[in-house]
Amino acid sequence: MRTLNLDPFWRTSIGFDRLFDLVDQSLRVEPEDQYPPCNIIRTGENGYRISLAVAGFTPEQISVTVDQNVLAIAGRAEQKQDNGEYLYRGIAGRSFERRFNLADYVEVVSASLDNGLLQIDLVRELPEAMKPRRIEIASGKAVSDDKVRTIEHSRAA
Repeated sequence: MRTLNLDPFWRTSIGFDRLFDLVDQSLRVEPEDQYPPCNIIRTGENGYRISLAVAGFTPEQISVTVDQNVLAIAGRAEQKQDNGEYLYRGIAGRSFERRFNLADYVEVVSASLDNGLLQIDLVRELPEAMKPRRIEIASGKAVSDDKVRTIEHSRAA
């Protein structure tokens, strides 16, 4: 069963639009092209690296863009005219586009191409207001005596 009805969540949830869009997108039946092959590596507590095998591409043929939490990597292959006739062609060398959804506060730090591997480094940087902080607990009275007022109540007999 690959059908999931998200309508009840849409009606009762506010601010989760992006999450529901991702779930809906992942449940689509469309086959996803897995070219070029890639690895996603966690390099630290807040660091990540995406490695794509892009042998045969030059840095000028590859574009890396980030737009609204979507990392898009595209490669435009140039058709080379070889003098010979192919008996077997196992090296793909075709144009591609791969997209990765990024969580909030994930930034692309760098991209490099070395030995046929495109390495894209990412880091998640939470703003100071979003980071957990420790609240110190003071010992003793929380409120000074001069600010506490007692209202006396007299009972009428």
